[in-house]
Amino acid sequence: MPRFNPFTLQMQLTRMFEQGQSFFATTKVQDWLRERNEDPNAYEIIFHQRPAPPGSGAVMVVEVELRRRDGQPVDEWLQTEVNQ
Repeated sequence: MPRFNPFTLQMQLTRMFEQGQSFFATTKVQDWLRERNEDPNAYEIIFHQRPAPPGSGAVMVVEVELRRRDGQPVDEWLQTEVNQ
């Protein structure tokens, strides 16, 4: 059973980028994929830094794009879940 984490993956990744720890962000996403019984080696992980929505109190938000290395489309639920 995955451990409960009160912060979303996107919040954790944004904080990592803000603190200059973006090197560890890929490992964080790979661990997240493993928790959902997905093979992290099957995905290419791409990060996009975007301006945060007005009123959120943050300057930027990091979004994750997953691409399958075998060329198949990524499940929509997985792509949506990674950026919640």
